[in-house]
Amino acid sequence: MNPITTRLSGKNILFSTVFLVSFSLLNNVVNAQNEHNHASESVETTIENSDSSTKTETIAVDKHSNSGEEKFNTQELIMEHIADAHDWHLWGHTSVHLPIILYTSKGFEFFSSGKFEHGHATHQGTHFNYRIVKNPGEQKENIKAVDASGNVDESISVIDLSITKNIASLLLSVILLLIIFISIANGYKKRGIGAPKGLGAWLEPIVIFVRDDIARPNLGENYARFMPYLLTVFFFIWMNNVLGLVPFFPGGANVTGNIAVTLVLALITFILTNINGTKTYWGHIFSPHVPKWLWPLMIPVEIIGLFTKPFALMIRLFANITAGHILILSLVCLIFIFKSLAVAGISVPFIVFISVIEMVVAFIQAFIFTILSALYIGMALEKPQHDDHH
Repeated sequence: MNPITTRLSGKNILFSTVFLVSFSLLNNVVNAQNEHNHASESVETTIENSDSSTKTETIAVDKHSNSGEEKFNTQELIMEHIADAHDWHLWGHTSVHLPIILYTSKGFEFFSSGKFEHGHATHQGTHFNYRIVKNPGEQKENIKAVDASGNVDESISVIDLSITKNIASLLLSVILLLIIFISIANGYKKRGIGAPKGLGAWLEPIVIFVRDDIARPNLGENYARFMPYLLTVFFFIWMNNVLGLVPFFPGGANVTGNIAVTLVLALITFILTNINGTKTYWGHIFSPHVPKWLWPLMIPVEIIGLFTKPFALMIRLFANITAGHILILSLVCLIFIFKSLAVAGISVPFIVFISVIEMVVAFIQAFIFTILSALYIGMALEKPQHDDHH
C-alpha cells in the first residue's frame, strides 16, 4: 500500500486543499484592498499666491474627487505582486526590510531597505546618496545614486547586490530542502533500509517516481550519475512553485516566475547536456545523416537546436508560473473594478478553481522541467548504433 494513501484519506486531502485555497483567497483580497485604499489616500499640494509672497497651503485632495473617479489600477497592482522588491510585504504598510548591498566606485555600502521608506525617501550613504527609481511603466526597482537635489546621477555606477524578496525566498527554499532531506537521510542511517517513517514516507514515493519514471527511461544505465541533479531541480522547482502560491509571509515571492532563475536552471541543464555529449551526439550535429549537399542547411539548424532546447525550458517554466499568478490576481481585481457583490459571487468560485489548478501546475511544471532535462541529457549520451548504415 502506498504510504501516502495510508496516511491521508480523500476527505482530509480535500479539506486541507479547500482550507489553504480559501485562506490564500482571503489574504489576496485583503492585500488588494489595502493597495486600493493606499491609492485613494489624500495628497498634499502647494499653491502659490500670485498677489504677494508665496504662501504654502496643505490641501487634502482625494484622487477620486477630481474630474472623474479614477479607475482601479489593475496593472500596477498585479505587477507589484509578481515583480521583485527590496522588502517583503506583510500586510497594509508593514513589511520585512531586507539588506541593501551596493558596490560603487568608492566601495561597498550596507544598510537596510527601510531607509528608503518604501521608495519615498533618499538615503544618505557613506559615499553617495541613493534612491529607488522605477522606470515609467515598470515595477522593477532600481537603486540609483542621486545628487543633493534628488536627481539621478548617471555618472555614478551602482551595482545592486542586495538580498531582494526573490533571493530571500530562494535561500529559504534551499534551507527548507536541506532540513527536510538531511533529516530523512539521518533517519535512514539510524533505521537502515526499511519501511520509511514520518516525512520520509511522504517523499520516498516521489523520489522513486523520479528515478523509475524520469531518470531510468531517459538515461538508461547512466541514470545514477544524474539522479542528484534531477532530484535537486525537481524539488527545488516544486518547493518554490508552492511557496509562490502562498500569499502571506514567508511565501508570495515569484521565484520560478523570474526569468533570471529559470535561465540559470536551463543553463545548468545545457552545460550538463553538452559536456556529457558523446561522439555520436556531436556527429548528429556536425555530420548529420543526410546527403552532404544538405549539410549547409542542416548543420546550422542542428546548432540552433542546441540553444532552442534550454530556451524552451526557460520560457516554459517562467511563462506558466507567471501566467498563473496574473490570472488569480486578475480575478481578485474584478471585485474592486466592478465593486459589486454579484461579481464577487462569480469571481470567487473561479479563483478557488484556478488556485486548485495552480497547485497541480506547481507539480506538473517541476515534472516537465525535470523530464525534459533528463531527455536532453539522455540524447547527449547516445551510443553509436550497429545499424547506422541502414
